Amino acid sequence: MSIGQATVEDAGEVLRLRRGAEDWLAGRDIEQWPPGGLELVEVRKQIEAGQWYVARAGDAACGAFRLLWSDEAVWRAENTFAAYVHGLVTDRGHAGTGLGSRLLAWVAEHGRRAGAGLLRLDCVAHNARLRRYYADLGFREVGELVYGRGWVNVLLEKPI
Repeated sequence: MSIGQATVEDAGEVLRLRRGAEDWLAGRDIEQWPPGGLELVEVRKQIEAGQWYVARAGDAACGAFRLLWSDEAVWRAENTFAAYVHGLVTDRGHAGTGLGSRLLAWVAEHGRRAGAGLLRLDCVAHNARLRRYYADLGFREVGELVYGRGWVNVLLEKPI
């Protein structure tokens, strides 16, 4: 597997991975990413800003994530220089293979080399399975954020 910064040509693959995750979540009544909530034009803008990374197994995209170095919109007063992960998604054909944890390990190492001391992310509070997954990877819950739509997200971090 290789991980690299996404190019604009990867936008369709990123969106394909995202749509697969949206459908999977919706099929399990998990309100996290509304189907169709992310548009191709937004993915392209984020890629142009250098935010998306793509994991490949051979030539095929098998995972993707956004990496930010600041996230005031979510972390507000606690915002600091850290590796912030958003939109982490893996192809459903790779479920159960440890791909998600490998992607997060890559981000941790990348963040450490950049001088960040923390790896941070957030997830919806009602997704107990995902919260357990992150706890098993060494993340601890450090706060909550209520979005305008009434959703509560849990803020998680771990030292890197």
